[in-house]
Amino acid sequence: MAEQVVSRKQSANAIRALSMDAVQKAKSGHPGAPMGMADIAQVLWCDFLKHNPGDPNWFNRDRFVLSNGHGSMLMYSLLHLTGYDLSIDDLQQFRQFDSKTPGHPEFGYTPGVETTTGPLGQGLANAVGMAIAEKTLGAQFNRENHQVIDHYTYAFAGDGCLMEGISHEVCSLAGTLNLGKLVVFYDDNGISIDGEVGEWFSDDTGKRFEAYGWQVLSVDGHDPVAISEAIEQAQSETSRPTLISCKTIIGFGSPNKQGTSATHGAPLGDEEIAATRAALEWPHAPFVIPEEIKQSWDAIEKGFTAESAWKEKLVIYEEEYPELAMELVRRLKGQLPSYFSAKADEFIAKCQSSDDNIPSRKASQNCIEAYASLLPELIGGSADLTGSNLTNWSGSSAISQKVDGNYIYYGVREFGMSAIATGMALHGGFIPYTATFLIFMEYARNAVRMSALMKQQSIFVYTHDSIGQGEDGPTHQPVEQLASLRTTPNMSVWRPCDNVESAVAWKSAIERQVGPTSLVFSRQNLPHQARSDEQLQAISRGAYILKDCQGEPAVIVLATGSEVAISLAAVETLQAEGIKARLVSMPSVDVFEAQDADYQEQVLPMSVRRRVAVEAAGVDYWRKFVGLDGKVIGMHTFGESAPGPVLMEHFGFSAENIVATVKSFDA
Repeated sequence: MAEQVVSRKQSANAIRALSMDAVQKAKSGHPGAPMGMADIAQVLWCDFLKHNPGDPNWFNRDRFVLSNGHGSMLMYSLLHLTGYDLSIDDLQQFRQFDSKTPGHPEFGYTPGVETTTGPLGQGLANAVGMAIAEKTLGAQFNRENHQVIDHYTYAFAGDGCLMEGISHEVCSLAGTLNLGKLVVFYDDNGISIDGEVGEWFSDDTGKRFEAYGWQVLSVDGHDPVAISEAIEQAQSETSRPTLISCKTIIGFGSPNKQGTSATHGAPLGDEEIAATRAALEWPHAPFVIPEEIKQSWDAIEKGFTAESAWKEKLVIYEEEYPELAMELVRRLKGQLPSYFSAKADEFIAKCQSSDDNIPSRKASQNCIEAYASLLPELIGGSADLTGSNLTNWSGSSAISQKVDGNYIYYGVREFGMSAIATGMALHGGFIPYTATFLIFMEYARNAVRMSALMKQQSIFVYTHDSIGQGEDGPTHQPVEQLASLRTTPNMSVWRPCDNVESAVAWKSAIERQVGPTSLVFSRQNLPHQARSDEQLQAISRGAYILKDCQGEPAVIVLATGSEVAISLAAVETLQAEGIKARLVSMPSVDVFEAQDADYQEQVLPMSVRRRVAVEAAGVDYWRKFVGLDGKVIGMHTFGESAPGPVLMEHFGFSAENIVATVKSFDA
């Protein structure tokens, strides 16, 4: 046993050496966490983690999330040592431009990195999403003696992750949902950037997680035997997630800096690294790992064997359940059914032939009803606003009550909900959609940004989209949020004007697999708009001419959402008075901007400088479309508490004001 412990220590010391060397070479980084958690990582990755370095995307692999992402050299060391396509040269390029080893783990840059982490607590939230996805997908497809979806989700988290409020949101829900295959290792080292955390973080973390309904275990984070026993105990508990609280020493091995914040966010320095090498009995040069230690880590053969065994299970499963297996493979590949697009177009045409004057949030629910029946991979939820967001449908079943369900009652957890959905998208097998009021996107902002950063297909449904919602007042009336969403890279945003544009928006969000989509809907009724077949087809291009004049227009009115109807009335008045006015409905700016230059010129000819943009949101965003010569009817202040129609009139969202604004060009 003594020799095994020594061997483990030397294997763990490989992580410590690589981490301190890479941070020192970069002159930037966080060596403390990798050095402190090396023993935990060694036990988990060498003895328990089911993964295949030769195929990082093997679906039934265990998921590993480094929520305390500042300790990224721990992740990179593990990936390199176990055999992923991450060379020693890549490690030496830590934090350098265009390297595979960025400052924080980033999804898509490095093979084996499951999610982008760094904003503390969000990786933990993503892990909860992955665990939900594993449990739900398994419930939908596993059959007796056929466990084809069967893996764990492991996460490392630090004090900072648990201080962040999102940890409460997601860990509370994880306990409620009995996520027995979620295991979180808490790096309880008592140190953060500002020093010893006892002055500002004195929670009894164990009792806190017990109150959530978790199994809580405590171990010495430098005792491999205790760590191994704790993981076995965690795996044997099937009805509760497990927190393994690991007492560790940050910067373990550094004689003069371990246990202090000096190891948290700065290189150790050449002298201290030399002293650490001596203390760890690690005489090897920087970035040199002895062959016998490399061999102790190598997981390529074991990973290949594990994946091959799973593929054999899948073959047997396919023989007994051919249709189910075909559906599973489709979903794992992220492919939509071949019939979806045509069926969606039929629904859109049906909407156009109707005359539904309904809130776009209701139109959205109609879309969910139509599309979810075609797509079992759609899994929805709302942050305690299901009855207001209208995100459930006739086939909805809560996963809290039916393990193979398709709907999540998130409770008042906007931030956690959004990050959990990203975790589900990263896991695969689902297209998640979540919902809240548009104003409460602010609570979730960082999670929404991370979804866009990782280009994950998550559909964000935001209702109550403007001052038009009325009496709740300015605390609930969004003003600047649309601009925030539209200026987020990789985010697509739709604000439809009626039931038809809503149906097109939902179809676009479902078919868009290169990033998230925000669908923004009204509380108030919106009138159905008449369209030609050509106009109907043009909606999917993001903007189109809804009402035109003879010849080149003298003025163009651009509008979105609830403001399209009043803009149409204004344009009709202007035309009746002999003014050549054109109305452009622009439900999606980013989709329109992706169109070819000829189409953009057709809709918004550059020669027409007199333009008026109308939207019950912040004015500045629209300057790029109306230019210095144009005008914007929008919000310059926050809203007020009053009935919606009163507020719309008060703030200038009326056909009369649009007409007056157009005529003011000649004033």
